[in-house]
Amino acid sequence: MTSTLVRRHGPRYGADPARPRTATRTRDWTEIQERMLVPLQEAVYARVGLGPGGRVLELGCGAGLGLVLAAGRGASVAGVDTERPELLAYAERRLRGASDAPTDDGPLLGEAAWGAAGAGQGLRLVASFRPLGCAAGDGAALGAQLARALEGAPRGTQVVVTGWGPPERCAAAGVLRTVRRLAEPVAGPDAWRSAGRDDLEDVASAAGLLLEGSGRVSCPFGYPDQESAVRGLLSTGLLDAALSATDTARVAKELGEVLHPHTRPDGTVWLPNVFRYLVARSA
Repeated sequence: MTSTLVRRHGPRYGADPARPRTATRTRDWTEIQERMLVPLQEAVYARVGLGPGGRVLELGCGAGLGLVLAAGRGASVAGVDTERPELLAYAERRLRGASDAPTDDGPLLGEAAWGAAGAGQGLRLVASFRPLGCAAGDGAALGAQLARALEGAPRGTQVVVTGWGPPERCAAAGVLRTVRRLAEPVAGPDAWRSAGRDDLEDVASAAGLLLEGSGRVSCPFGYPDQESAVRGLLSTGLLDAALSATDTARVAKELGEVLHPHTRPDGTVWLPNVFRYLVARSA
């Protein structure tokens, strides 16, 4: 049995009951959605001057594309993901296959990676590319992860946190927020929040970090068709509350309708977005 798509006021993404949701999400994340944040990751690495001899610990590393980019610059990499641990196995396979990745000890992933910020010489960077500004409490959760990541790390360890830009400049955030309303009967009206102007600064301040600078990066979400857009956005995990409150078919139908204004005459879907990043150091 295969997933099907029914054109009826937008796509209806039919979940295959024989395939676990995590398997579908991993496939769609790695094939469709993950690459959308590459401009943000590359901009951050260029800003901090990441190169050979550097060490990166990524919080929320997912399937590891950000780590692959860092390894391609000659850095040693480590990653943790407490929300999507099913992606770590994919990240390890990908990193071991990266031709430019250091191969002496292999990549550090999961529990073994937490102490990476305190090891080795050269630039040390703790980075989170999972943008703040979607879920209630995401800042507090990131703050707790930063505290653990920096435990034992030397003074001056660089830290980068990222977030959604202003709501009026993030089309994808508006789409996700609209569909998330399906979850309100279960999760309540406060489960989703818009990005705040000082989200990143608040997290850095709470962690006792010294601010160094910030920037904005354009990261449009572009898809060849509505089906790919639906699959990609479902893979982010940001609509899980809506999926739990209703079902996949209804969430996909709602997504298709909300995406209609962003669909071009040739069928492609284009969601322009701006993301922020903040560079800081541990005190």
